[in-house]
Amino acid sequence: MSSSAYLSLCWTSWAEKVPSMYKYKIQPDRQPTVRMMVNSFLKALYNHIFFVIPSVIICMFILPAPILPHEAPTLCEVFIDGLAALLVFDTQYFIWHFIHHKNSQLYRWIHAIHHEYVAPFSWSTEQLSIPELMTVGLWSNLDPIALKCHPLTTWCVTFFSIWMSVEDHIGYDLPWTLNHLVPFGLLGGAPAHDMHHQRPSSNYAPFFSHWDIIFGTSVPLKKKTLRSW
Repeated sequence: MSSSAYLSLCWTSWAEKVPSMYKYKIQPDRQPTVRMMVNSFLKALYNHIFFVIPSVIICMFILPAPILPHEAPTLCEVFIDGLAALLVFDTQYFIWHFIHHKNSQLYRWIHAIHHEYVAPFSWSTEQLSIPELMTVGLWSNLDPIALKCHPLTTWCVTFFSIWMSVEDHIGYDLPWTLNHLVPFGLLGGAPAHDMHHQRPSSNYAPFFSHWDIIFGTSVPLKKKTLRSW
């Protein structure tokens, strides 16, 4: 499911060739080339074929098949349990991300590949090292289990988290993205993560903004980068 969701959500790459979208480009002087997008796609494809899919197959043989409840969760249960899973993951990754930026060896060998491009784009979302990919995958699978989420809630969380991850990397500050639709600046969105790629010592949280605000690592988007073509 995660593989198909990622591949289907990276459709935002079409915006790179649509002139009417240029005004939303966060770093208009940095356009991803076809080669950059192909390289990122091939890296993600390699990771999924040789690590993600085999891990899923192995787990199918090792772990017992989940027992599907007879009743679906209520919308309230999906929202509360799903939000809890996202908040737990957000906390885990904030800590992991902060440590890997502060430790030069961890950054060099594990996280640096994700910062190959100063201006992110949708296909660069999963440009990850194998240790980072497997760590993120482990949390994504174990957190809903630990929180005893309904399988349907888990599927929703999986899709929604990938959606937000891709949206964080699109490189466009679109008026209809979640960081604008959700009030009070609760979500960082593409502006926050784009600033992280420009200033790696800022905006460590993947989705929400509270941890960066609390620890003083929240940096707003530089207005001068928001220019019309």
